[in-house]
Formats: sequence, structure tokens, C-alpha cells
Amino acid sequence: MLILILGLVLFLGLHLIRTVLPGVRAAMVERLGLNGWKVVHATLAILSMMIIIYGYSIAPVVNVWFPPMGMNHLTITLMLIATICLVAGLLPAGRIVVLTKHPMVLAIKIWALSHLLSNGDERSIILFAAFLAWGVILRISMKRRLRAAEIVPKAFVSAKYDLYAVVLGVAIWAAITFKLHELLIGVAPLAM
Repeated sequence: MLILILGLVLFLGLHLIRTVLPGVRAAMVERLGLNGWKVVHATLAILSMMIIIYGYSIAPVVNVWFPPMGMNHLTITLMLIATICLVAGLLPAGRIVVLTKHPMVLAIKIWALSHLLSNGDERSIILFAAFLAWGVILRISMKRRLRAAEIVPKAFVSAKYDLYAVVLGVAIWAAITFKLHELLIGVAPLAM
């Protein structure tokens, strides 16, 4: 369990540098250049994600609670919304982006919450609760940065990007739900 927690601290801490220690990020960008910082950040993110995956895989499965019948169906439904939000966050602004303000952060929070609802073991609770807390912290930070004019909200471009987000989101969700989740995670969401 310690390796999982270490990986989470490294990954989430790395992704909270801008929020918690903005001077550190600025100093690193000044020292390494923006592209150099991006390479270091991406490398550390991948390494810490590998630690999380390894830590999760070796952590003992200790059931804390047993999800009620049907929670996996709720998770699958919420993941459709999360996937659409995630895709919308990668596209120019449509109404989804304007309405949600931070669709990728919303996608993380929906993903974490939905998986908390359908997983009652200790390692899953630690993993998904950490990501949910991170999403909440990011959202609060983004609201503050928006009020301080440090970031500018995306302006509406076209509703066609909403259509793209929905079509691509549904396709990605279907691929994950019907095949990739089982292939990569070892759990078939529809078989639960």
C-alpha cells in the first residue's frame, strides 16, 4: 500500500506545483526553458504513474464496503459523461467547455467519484479519493486564478465542437467499456 501512496503523492504533488508552489514552476521554467520543464514534468509524471500502477497491483485487496447492486451501471453511465467532458476539454470551445469551464477537471472528478461508488476495497478508495480530492483542489485553484485574471476562460468558438466531443466521447467510452478496460485494467465493466 505504501508504494501506491508514494506514487499518488509524487503524481498529484507534481501536478499541484503550479497551485501550491507557483514560484517553483516559474524557477524551473526559467532554468530549463518551457520545453525543458515540459520534458522533466512529463517524465516525472510517467514515472510516478508507473509507481501508482505497480503499487495498486501489489496492494492487498481489503474490502471496506460492498457496493450495492447496480453501482457498476451508474459508474458506466457517469463515465460516458466524463469521457465527453474529457474530449471537450481537448477541443476548441463549444458550449460544453463554456458551461463546465474546466471540462477536463470535471472529467477527473466524475471518473474518481464514479469509481468510488463501485469499488469498496481499500486500495481503490485510496486511489480514487486522492484523485477526487485533487480534482476539487484544481477546481478551487482555477476559480481563484480566474478571479485574479491569471487565466482567461475559453471563449465560445462553435457548437460543432460539442458534436465532435459527443461523437468522439461516445466512441472512446464504448471502446473502453466494451474492450479496453478489461484489456488494460483486467476488469470487464459490464461483467460485474
